[in-house]
Amino acid sequence: MNIITVNLQLLLILSVLHTVFGIYFYIGETERKCFIEDVPKDTHIVVNYKVELHDPQNDGNAISSLQIGMQVDVNDPESKILLSRVYSLEGRISFTSQKNGEHAICMNSNSTAWFSGAQLKVNLHIQVGEHDYAEMVKKENLSDLQLRIRQLLDQVEQISKEQEYQRDKEELFRFISEWTNSSVFWWSLVQIVILLIMGAWQMRHLKKFFVAKKIV
Repeated sequence: MNIITVNLQLLLILSVLHTVFGIYFYIGETERKCFIEDVPKDTHIVVNYKVELHDPQNDGNAISSLQIGMQVDVNDPESKILLSRVYSLEGRISFTSQKNGEHAICMNSNSTAWFSGAQLKVNLHIQVGEHDYAEMVKKENLSDLQLRIRQLLDQVEQISKEQEYQRDKEELFRFISEWTNSSVFWWSLVQIVILLIMGAWQMRHLKKFFVAKKIV
């Protein structure tokens, strides 16, 4: 088995691990839909989308002839805007995360003049860690083998980022768990001390009461 075969097999395995998934949703005239991508820093995200006019009365989907667009806003974990612009009914959205954490991608139509009862069906194909290899081949004049090796290295780097991010999340979770356990312990200890003080105060009060009444 030569080095080229090994590289191709590794590329195939890593391609399976590469995050690619598709979703779709319906959106009304005034609705705004958001979804979350929890990714590490410096991760490139590509969203290919297609918007269709869905009319339940016609029982089907058709490309809308209306002059409308989709407002897309992308916010980082600190709610800072990474991207905000109006796109056409079909296209490609891409951005690179600046920080570790959950990035919110929100979409809504910029029009309120639709046919009664109609909705928009938005199809999304999301690729996390994707690079523009077609442009890379043009700029660097890469061969097929060089391109596959570059893809392999990029995917190894992305997996390394994911692992480091998961370690950071695990460390944060462990810190929160330890802090919670410590807080529970000290709160329980404070409650016990308060109960002992209250019990001692009640015993002393009862003793004075019995002495005053000459019971003891």
